[in-house]
Amino acid sequence: MRREYETIIIGSGVIGCGIAYHLSEVQSDGILVIDKEFPLSGTSGSTHAWVWIHSKSPSWYAEFSMHSAKLYEHLQGKIGDFEFCRAGGMSLLFTEDEIKQAQKWAECQRKVGIEIEVLSRDEALVREPALSPDILGAMYSKADGNVNPMRLVDLYMRSSKKNGVTYEYYNPVTGIEKKQGSFIISTEKGTVSCKKLVLSAGIWTKQLGRMLGIHVPVESVRGQIIITEPLAPLLKHTLSFMRQTSNGEVLIGASKENAGFDRRSTLDVMIETAKMGVKMVPDLAKARIVRCFSGLRVMPADEMPILGTVPGIENLYIAVTHGGITLSPLVGTLMTELIRSGETSIPIERFNITRFA
Repeated sequence: MRREYETIIIGSGVIGCGIAYHLSEVQSDGILVIDKEFPLSGTSGSTHAWVWIHSKSPSWYAEFSMHSAKLYEHLQGKIGDFEFCRAGGMSLLFTEDEIKQAQKWAECQRKVGIEIEVLSRDEALVREPALSPDILGAMYSKADGNVNPMRLVDLYMRSSKKNGVTYEYYNPVTGIEKKQGSFIISTEKGTVSCKKLVLSAGIWTKQLGRMLGIHVPVESVRGQIIITEPLAPLLKHTLSFMRQTSNGEVLIGASKENAGFDRRSTLDVMIETAKMGVKMVPDLAKARIVRCFSGLRVMPADEMPILGTVPGIENLYIAVTHGGITLSPLVGTLMTELIRSGETSIPIERFNITRFA
């Protein structure tokens, strides 16, 4: 490894790779990305990969997500096809109370420019005939969609490398010190230094923060997903609980468990997930489940992104968030602006780590 860099990014998930790519467009040399394993071995490789907006709360966070989603089409034109599909998103409603809440919710979201319709049962079934007739309605937004996360992260990496970014895989960070204006980073493969350091290692960002004496309030949440055999076209939209991929597989799951770093799949959650899938789309009862997987999602203490500088430690930046697939284009853009000029085109002060002080 080269020993000195301008900028080092720790973490090569969709957020770290997104920052590396956007930064490499304006900084032609001196960028290193370090990961303790390999890109896609963590959260970014074990996700539904929704680009999800309409049910985000509060409305200003949904607006932030919308700005990011709008960047995806342009990004795909620059780095290659990662199967971005703005299919539209639907959240199913099963009770009268849910219908009332959805109507209030839609009104709030419309105020920040997010178009949401609250559909009746018949309207929802016209849009998505495979849905259960037991639903009373659905929230619908054309802004939502999905991507192929494997292709997205891979294309971020390929494009970054073409722009001169260096990647170091299977290289855990063992220590970080700040000395005379530089960060000294000890890894299992040697020591490197940089002027600017970005912590974007998802659930492992808390451990990195401790090395610099800062508390990053994030926890690990396990989410389990089951996958069917490839089916004939069944779902047109991204649902709040499932989606169908381009090859016909249906991904089902939205569990949230406090399981630490345990990535095992469990039978009880798999059974409940299958039941919910059939409740929403009855035809899934005929489908074979071919595999399942679990992913560890990072969850900040207030469930909002942690983005920006760290007061008291010059040139240290943090980018850690749940919903990284949705936010990666915008986070990559804004963190690049912040690193290069100290300012961002969209305010991110409300996401700063100081809110936990």
